[in-house]
Amino acid sequence: MLTGEKFIAETLREKKVPASFFFTGRFYREKSFRPLIRSLKKAGHYLGAHSDQHLLYCDWANRDSLLVTKSRFRTDLLANYSELLKLGIEKKQAGYFLPPYEWYNDTIAAWTKELGLTLINFSPGTRSTADYTWPGLKNYVSSDSIYNSIIRYEENSISGLNGFILLVHIGTHPARNDKFYSRLPQLIDLLKLKGYSFQRIDELLGKY
Repeated sequence: MLTGEKFIAETLREKKVPASFFFTGRFYREKSFRPLIRSLKKAGHYLGAHSDQHLLYCDWANRDSLLVTKSRFRTDLLANYSELLKLGIEKKQAGYFLPPYEWYNDTIAAWTKELGLTLINFSPGTRSTADYTWPGLKNYVSSDSIYNSIIRYEENSISGLNGFILLVHIGTHPARNDKFYSRLPQLIDLLKLKGYSFQRIDELLGKY
């Protein structure tokens, strides 16, 4: 059985679908992940930043309450880009930044802009981001529920999934038996039948 990252990479290759991956500096730095990263780059996927140490920038209950200083934010994020540079990817080639936990406020967005970067996030409306949960958690969402939420959104939204940024995690907790990424082949095939095409983030939002 393939691991999550290998299954996703193989699915994208077979379906000829480009994707965008946002990894932490810790992930890029991990020797065991280097073959995967090199293969994703060779396949033409977008590789971007997700912070170096996956910091929580602001309080969960009070979003206006910052938990990092500007200096800490900059040092951490630039460390992520240092790892990208080792792969031959300059900051201007990876100008879209996905914040850790996908949680931020206007101050974080402003600090990101000062670094010459653009903060992005997933499109709301589906439960795809809940694919990290596992049975036992109060917020657990099954893969069937996640899949159906995407289909419902596509059918009920005026614009469907046009311009939609769908976030799926490359790995999940071992306790989650129904891995949502195993549904990707089915989802991709269905969306292609509906006439959708897939783009890297820089193709969708514009070359940086």
